[in-house]
Amino acid sequence: MSNQGRLSAMLHTDWRNLPTQARGMVLALGNFDGVHRGHAHLLHAAHAARPDAPLGVLTFEPHPRALFRPEDPPFRLSPSAQRAELLAGLGVRQVIEVPFDSAFAALTAEDFVARVLHQACGAVHVACGADFAFGHRRGGDVHFLEARAEAFGIGLSIVPQLTDESGPISSSRVRRALQDGYPEHAAFLLGRPWAIRGEVAHGDKRGRTIGFPTANIALGGYLEPARGVYAVRATLPDGRIVAGVANLGRRPTVADTTEARLETHLFDFAEDIYGQTLDVALVAFLRAEQKFASFDALRQQIVTDAEDARRLLATSA
Repeated sequence: MSNQGRLSAMLHTDWRNLPTQARGMVLALGNFDGVHRGHAHLLHAAHAARPDAPLGVLTFEPHPRALFRPEDPPFRLSPSAQRAELLAGLGVRQVIEVPFDSAFAALTAEDFVARVLHQACGAVHVACGADFAFGHRRGGDVHFLEARAEAFGIGLSIVPQLTDESGPISSSRVRRALQDGYPEHAAFLLGRPWAIRGEVAHGDKRGRTIGFPTANIALGGYLEPARGVYAVRATLPDGRIVAGVANLGRRPTVADTTEARLETHLFDFAEDIYGQTLDVALVAFLRAEQKFASFDALRQQIVTDAEDARRLLATSA
């Protein structure tokens, strides 16, 4: 199965001119970054409220945080296309992705309900968390939504957050787990390992000289997890899954650049995949990034890292 052929919800980026199939839905509202277990819980509640209607999502692109806090470093867990695929896996048929710019941010809470949810989307029911806020300066809350939705004949489910012993499951917790070097905990919150998707680019090919060629992927707008070495599983464009070991960081021994990237060595693999798009899932954190005294010392450590990754991946599901 190719990246392009993966199951994906139909994505609509013009909320003012929606086709018939994107109207009359049950709509779950939110950012859905990462599409974690809490989001799955919200979608299940939305579907249960009106199982007779198709399930859709109304979300925003870019994430509102990118508009209001542009100085923040990259923080996304799942870019647009990846998010649509993950939502499709949870039964979502249509994703309405509202372009979140200064004009939309200025829309009043009343206009959001009347113009977007009612007129444009024709929503029959909406579902959101209790902390959902919308409209200019977040002027609308769930109490406002409840009153205005009822006036337009739109049903509403206010869904309690899914929690565990540490509190509500949230995108923020997933980000924190990844930044602290705990991809296994992030996977627990997500319901699957977290994966970086990107096109394999040409690097300096140093790895080839020591028998460890790497597939190099820029992080782009993704959150930067803890820098270091990971046991990984990469999904190829044809659906094959290949185990490997990856360095995520700035390569202090050989380059020490300012841009972090993911360099993945795939075990027992010798195909040319330049220009292809991979999903590289972080399975376990092996060690922190460090600077070695020589390239030979780095090579010796890579051998050890690869052995550790093989052993770990052989014993994990």
